[in-house]
Amino acid sequence: MCINLTDPIFTDEAAAWKHFEAVRWPNGPICPHCGSVNDSDPIIGKTARHGLYRCRAKECRKQFTATVNTVFERSHILMHKWLLATHLLCSSKKGMSAHQLYGNLGFGSYRTVWFMAHRIREAMTEIDPNASGGALGVPDKVVEADESVVGGLSKNRAYSEPAPKKTVFTLVERDGRVRSKHVPNVTAKTLRPILMKNASRKSTLNMDEAPRYTRMGREFAKHHAVDRSRGE
Repeated sequence: MCINLTDPIFTDEAAAWKHFEAVRWPNGPICPHCGSVNDSDPIIGKTARHGLYRCRAKECRKQFTATVNTVFERSHILMHKWLLATHLLCSSKKGMSAHQLYGNLGFGSYRTVWFMAHRIREAMTEIDPNASGGALGVPDKVVEADESVVGGLSKNRAYSEPAPKKTVFTLVERDGRVRSKHVPNVTAKTLRPILMKNASRKSTLNMDEAPRYTRMGREFAKHHAVDRSRGE
């Protein structure tokens, strides 16, 4: 869905809260303390912060906002900035760094934007990726597997001491989800348990021509290997 960046939810605090509450509470405010639904009153006043409610239940009567139990809880950052940052991170085709986000949000502190980016990404984490139906790939879907070494040049690091490079094994469900895991080595003994735990064997597995993938590929419905000798 395409959202207009001039939409008031990205510029007006009241509109941002109204939008967030509609998404968070489609059936009315829910008290996070006692669980009562649509049984609270908004607290309105010059000193009251946006989105503040008080539960009407006699045994409760506590205050709350829609941000309770979310990554926005206890944040002093304006809601319309949170919504704009979330939209920019989610809609950017090639991703967006905290530095790019810093330029778009107009904050005075880079650390604030860095903090926001990490919280938003944390909200995208699968709660239980290995629950029923959680495996990547299904019949007629492709899962791509590959590993990469992560580690920058010395001139790009904050400290001059050499940092050991880390190997990351990544599974990509084409047009879908991604899972990555740090591995100590790239042997079949190390990679196979990760692959079998996170990818459905009913899917098509795409990998490179490395021998370690050959036997694993046979355990899937279909498997294809990139032939780098032919420039693929």
